[in-house]
Amino acid sequence: MAKKYIDVMDTTFRDGFQSVFGGRVLMDDFLPAVAAAREAGISHFEFGGGARFQSLYFYLNEDAFVMMDKFREIAGPEANLQTLARGVNTVMLDTGNRELIDLHAKMFKKHSTTTIRNFDALNDVENLKYSGERIVHHGLKHEIVVTMMDLPPGCVGAHDVAFYEKTLREILDSGIVYHSICFKDASGTSSPQKVYETIKMARKLVPEGTHLRLHTHETAGVSVACYLAALEAGADGIDLAASPVSGGTSQPDILTMLHAVKGQNYDLGGLELEKILKYEDVLQECLKDYFMPPEATQVSPLIPFSPMPGGALTANTQMLRDNNILHKFPEVIKAMREVVEKGGYGTSVTPVSQFYFQQAFNNVMFGPWKKIAEGYGKMVLGYFGKTPVSPDSEVVSLASEQLKLAPTTKNALDLADADDTKSLLHVKQILEKENLEVSEENLLIAAACKEKGIAFLKGEAKVNVRKVSAKKEESSSSAQSDFTVTVNGQKYHVKSDNNSASIIVNGESYEIDIKEGVEEGSVIASSTAAASSGVEIKAGLPGSIFKVLVNVGDKVTEGQAVVVIEAMKMEIEVTAPNTGVVSAVKVKQGDTIVNGQVLVVL
Repeated sequence: MAKKYIDVMDTTFRDGFQSVFGGRVLMDDFLPAVAAAREAGISHFEFGGGARFQSLYFYLNEDAFVMMDKFREIAGPEANLQTLARGVNTVMLDTGNRELIDLHAKMFKKHSTTTIRNFDALNDVENLKYSGERIVHHGLKHEIVVTMMDLPPGCVGAHDVAFYEKTLREILDSGIVYHSICFKDASGTSSPQKVYETIKMARKLVPEGTHLRLHTHETAGVSVACYLAALEAGADGIDLAASPVSGGTSQPDILTMLHAVKGQNYDLGGLELEKILKYEDVLQECLKDYFMPPEATQVSPLIPFSPMPGGALTANTQMLRDNNILHKFPEVIKAMREVVEKGGYGTSVTPVSQFYFQQAFNNVMFGPWKKIAEGYGKMVLGYFGKTPVSPDSEVVSLASEQLKLAPTTKNALDLADADDTKSLLHVKQILEKENLEVSEENLLIAAACKEKGIAFLKGEAKVNVRKVSAKKEESSSSAQSDFTVTVNGQKYHVKSDNNSASIIVNGESYEIDIKEGVEEGSVIASSTAAASSGVEIKAGLPGSIFKVLVNVGDKVTEGQAVVVIEAMKMEIEVTAPNTGVVSAVKVKQGDTIVNGQVLVVL
């Protein structure tokens, strides 16, 4: 008897890159591996969308549409090239209006996409209706999704088989056109037994011949067992990645799964061990210079308690590294448990996973529930749709008070349509103001990436990737070091080599010749000389200056925002502690800052 053919989607170039490198891989470095994958017989790729849309503009100074078209040239005209979309959020963290959702599908069809996997992190089927309609309207295949995870111990009310059956029935009853159904566990926390029962349930409910597949991660160490359970229950497809971006926070390795099904009645995409081995050798060579974060290769038994998706984990640790606060990561992960428990049980997948992490980050940095992250707050207030269960009432009250927003039950799309700043006309006006071409691609780039998208279009974006060779060069003959010192409770950023040191004090840089030594007290003297009299407004966390809202001489009132800091994909306002007049502004837009650094003096 012929073995059952199982479709394998290679997630290496989207989820693999996202899970291991936070999406920061340059196209010229990886495109040779696409050719090797094609030679190995792979014809179904995840190649864009999700966080691999914004990350190209944020960190790589590359155009996602150019990358997708080059990928198609190499993969061939018959390849099934798939992207990931977040329902009404498409490739953004915020809700798009109907214009943007339509434009997203249109542009992804134009730029080489075959299939869009379309999910809603809240499993709110209302959020899948219009997005799914536009995907099909523009001639794309629509893979509709039920998102999965396990709840922290002691939590009940969602994310069991009954909940997934309810969600699937709503999808089937809604009349949404789809071509396949995916059960997606981005945190890899679902148990194999639950996966088996869920796929079995789905196989009975859906029309005969419906393509069912499972997506999971190795983050909690049970992905291979889950895939075997899904295949036994009747799944038609699974997602795998190639080494070195497989396992750990990513999908299981293709070779690993080929070994796992030996002797069983499954044909995994017609793939052969020796050909995949050659492909992985090419990919290893392509990525040899990239810094491999140690957390990307780890499997954590703690993840089921605080479900952090593999695709978000390294993106967040890379941002923590950039801000010199990676040591806070274990605390943030622990704090996520309470955030999930009180947030209404939205699935820990982008954007909700980012909301969870941001709120946990704020709880660690500012104190529990002292500062509600905007995304998390809007979620519990209902602005992204209906959460699986009602969020904690006290947290809802705090969010309403801090964000100055009332709870809502209105349709998320209707709310977005009513927001003029999300209209294409508004984005068009921004492009025109910056003397940029008003193309449909530029409209979507600017709408999805906002100021960073505009910076890319103006040629002002910077490349931020971590490569081992670059790190070696930095620490070679010059013996240059980069660190933070604390003097009298104030932190200062220091760069030094064998001959000189550069010290940043209150946003101003001081160069010191250290060839013959430094006079005792010279750094302290510089600090004293730089200080201004008055009330110092300091940064409460490290990050970069997103906007400076005041100038010297401006009158400000207590509680007025003076600076906006960007940290962990959040824009955090720094407010005046009292009424006064601005006597000094110590930072400018784009500056990297440390915790406790003086920003403005009143």
